[in-house]
Amino acid sequence: MSVVIIVAPIVVTSWPMITVAITAAVSTMGYAVTADVQQAITGECIEFQEERAEHRVKEEIVLENSEILADARNRGETMTVVNGNIKATFHRDIRGTLRLSIEAVGFSKAEIRKIGDELIGRVTQQYAYNRLITEAKERGMEIVEETVEEDNTVKIRVRNNG
Repeated sequence: MSVVIIVAPIVVTSWPMITVAITAAVSTMGYAVTADVQQAITGECIEFQEERAEHRVKEEIVLENSEILADARNRGETMTVVNGNIKATFHRDIRGTLRLSIEAVGFSKAEIRKIGDELIGRVTQQYAYNRLITEAKERGMEIVEETVEEDNTVKIRVRNNG
């Protein structure tokens, strides 16, 4: 007997859990996680940014159906990643929603939006993957096969051993 499940996640998690998903997702896309963006960007890129400050494009994207749970230690969390002239900052707003602020030099607003949507999509996918694998193992299921399609669709076959 087979069952096909399509996961459309509602992201409800803590900041440490979402940073794991962000780190895993963005590293496969060529981004580097950094605490200080100015240190991560090369001098040449900084000069380019100064020369072309008028061409800097900024976009804010909200991850719908997300709630990053707060606790006493984690207020105003942010995580910044860079890839060349692109700086993306994930942050939890005061209502707990995950937001992405993306800023770049040399891109149109539409291009930045597309890059941001791809980042959010990959983070959501990584979060859902982590949760699905964890839940399956906790319920005694065995991962039989995993494949990643060209369009980044992940297919997982599990066997219920219970």
